[in-house]
Amino acid sequence: MNTWNYTNEPDFILMGLTDSKEIQLVLSVLFLLIYLVTVLGNIGMMLVIRLDAQLHTPMYFFLTHLSFLDLSYSTAITPKTLENLMTSNKSISFIGCFTQMYFFVLFAATECFLLSSMAYDRYVAICNPLHYTFVMSSRFCSALLTGSYVLGAVDSTVNMICMRTLDFCKSNVIHDFFCETPPLIAMSCSNTHDIEFIIFVFAGSTLLLSLITISVSYVSILSTILKMNSTTGKQKAFSTCVSHILAVTIFYGTLIFTHLKSNKSFSSGKDQVASVFYTIVIPMMNPFIYSLRNKEVKCAVSRVIKKRERALDK
Repeated sequence: MNTWNYTNEPDFILMGLTDSKEIQLVLSVLFLLIYLVTVLGNIGMMLVIRLDAQLHTPMYFFLTHLSFLDLSYSTAITPKTLENLMTSNKSISFIGCFTQMYFFVLFAATECFLLSSMAYDRYVAICNPLHYTFVMSSRFCSALLTGSYVLGAVDSTVNMICMRTLDFCKSNVIHDFFCETPPLIAMSCSNTHDIEFIIFVFAGSTLLLSLITISVSYVSILSTILKMNSTTGKQKAFSTCVSHILAVTIFYGTLIFTHLKSNKSFSSGKDQVASVFYTIVIPMMNPFIYSLRNKEVKCAVSRVIKKRERALDK
């Protein structure tokens, strides 16, 4: 059997989303617009939080890094996808493929732990408000952020080590629009049982640990809100959590659908739709989810614009 691995084969071929030239043109325009909105939205969110002193709080500290992660893993995927859609060049080098996969897993896994840190922040703010400043100190927030990146790096590194042991039979065609773990395992001729198990354990642990943290936090938050006597207080407390709950639901829903199943059962139809959603669409949505429903961000944007106008008048 003819086998090869990353040491002796120059390129993979990314089949992309469709063979139709017309649909490729439509998708290229759509994805380009989405990516531009993603870049502007996330950079804008980071700048507003940076420039407005009233947003220098733990919640917005985490939100700054959420925007950075969304921008980063979208950038790891979308430019190459646009190149494949707009040109006849559908190849990606072995090093480029595994680099793309490494950073995607790194940023996605880190985002899981960052979202759980944000849930814990909301828990302390609502369930233990008198000790909020003490508990969510800058040192503790930095530790949570560092831990998120470290755990994300461990997950990504284990995934990379496992994937580099695979051999591939004859075909170097990836039936997807980027280098993701399931389609690569599906095209391998190696015995992938042990590798799938290791990847499943680490990916499952990442999702499970972060989801447990989020679930416990929100069960406690819900219990506290239900005990409040004031309707206004209940609405205010709940409104601070709605954006985060929506972002968590969308992000985890598509990740679980795609990854927590046998990689050999990868489907180039439904799985690609889910992949498009969490790699290209969700990074664009998060800035709107957190800004459109957030009066603090809207007021901060207004203050930054007025401050800029006063500076120009001088």
